[in-house]
Amino acid sequence: MSTLQRIALLLTIIGAINWGLIGFFQFDLVAAIFGGQDSWLSRIIYSLVGIAGLINLALLFRPAEELGRTEPKASRT
Repeated sequence: MSTLQRIALLLTIIGAINWGLIGFFQFDLVAAIFGGQDSWLSRIIYSLVGIAGLINLALLFRPAEELGRTEPKASRT
């Protein structure tokens, strides 16, 4: 996994935690930290999380061999 993909995964996790907080507690952590949903800094964070999600979307279609996972081979005995 490349450094860009790791950063994208971290941002996606942050976004998922933020959405969980919104869903369970109606609390937007990004807006609380960076000055509301309309502040330019919050909008940058939201945009970066969205781009990170698109980058991670490519992981769904990548073969397992490229991800470093190998399936155990079934023996015919």
